Order: sequence, then structure tokens, then C-alpha cells
Amino acid sequence: MEIDFNKNKDGLVPVIIQNYLTEQVLMLGYMNPEAYNKTKEEGKVTFFSRSKNRLWTKGETSGNFLEVKEILLDCDQDTLLIKVKPNGPTCHTGSVSCFGSQSRKGFLYELQHVISDRIDNNIENSYTNQLYKRGINKVAQKVGEEAVEVVIEAKDNNDDLFKNESADLLYHYLILLKAKGFTLEDIEAVLRERH
Repeated sequence: MEIDFNKNKDGLVPVIIQNYLTEQVLMLGYMNPEAYNKTKEEGKVTFFSRSKNRLWTKGETSGNFLEVKEILLDCDQDTLLIKVKPNGPTCHTGSVSCFGSQSRKGFLYELQHVISDRIDNNIENSYTNQLYKRGINKVAQKVGEEAVEVVIEAKDNNDDLFKNESADLLYHYLILLKAKGFTLEDIEAVLRERH
């Protein structure tokens, strides 16, 4: 990778940090050759801090390191995109991103959050929480039932029923993931590795 550190007078290149799973932009920093080499060697993002005038590994104080998954160079060879697995919030304010706290993962991730919230906070009148409390066997059985209903509707010609049963399957699958202690991100990681 031939990075043009001399394009700017200060010898720094901008670095865009992006979550490797969600593709959400997390922050912008700067690197000089030393910061870049340290990042590659250690697998954790290190910047050149303009305010501290020294190398600064993101997370050195907070523990919220940025684990490097991929480094890409732009066509002008003067900007880096680093895809990372963040270990905690990226922004010093406690937000996921320096560009706002809203995660742009999509509705399934919002639904996953709602499911977790109802279970973690023991919302008594919640169907989600009631099913979860019945145990892993009941949750798994419900996923199986919904999967069979999707197969049945796939063989028929009623698109609305097929879509509704598919939605039921995804919903119950998210509860099963929660019951097993996993998240959509964990499953995405497996799919990405296979890809």
C-alpha cells in the first residue's frame, strides 16, 4: 500500500473509521507513517493526535479499542478507510459514533434491541418476555413451528400470508438468539467469514 503522507504539509492522512459489520461511520482521525505502522502491527487503531502532538491508540484510556478488520486506501492514495470491530462506544461522549448516537443498522437491529429490553427489564405483560421465560425448549419449538408455516406458505400463492409467516419466523428467531446469548452481529460475522 503506497500511502501518500507527503500530500499534506503536516504529513498526515485522514482516516475514516467504519464498523465492519454495520458499516456505520464511527469517527475521523489522522495518521502519520508511525501511527499507520503501529496500527498494522498491533491490530488496534492508533492515530496521530494533533491536540496531544503524539501517537494515540484509541481506547488507551477508556479500553474501547478499535480492532482492525480491514484497511483500504482511496484512489488518490491520501485517505484511509479502516473497518473495525469497536470494543465499546467510539465517541468520547459515550455514543456509538462521533456522528450521532443513532445506529443505522436497520429495523431488525432496532427490533433486536426491543426484544432484549423487554427480556432484560422483565416486562411482565410482554409476549416476548413470557415466551423467553418458558425456556429454551419452548422458544426453539416456536421457531420450528414458524419455520414449518413459512414452508407451507411458500408452496401456496398467497404472498401476504407468506410475508407474515416470514416475519413471525424472524421475530421468534431473534428471541432464540437472545435465549442462546447471541446477536444478529454474531450471525453476520459467520456469514461474512463464509463469504
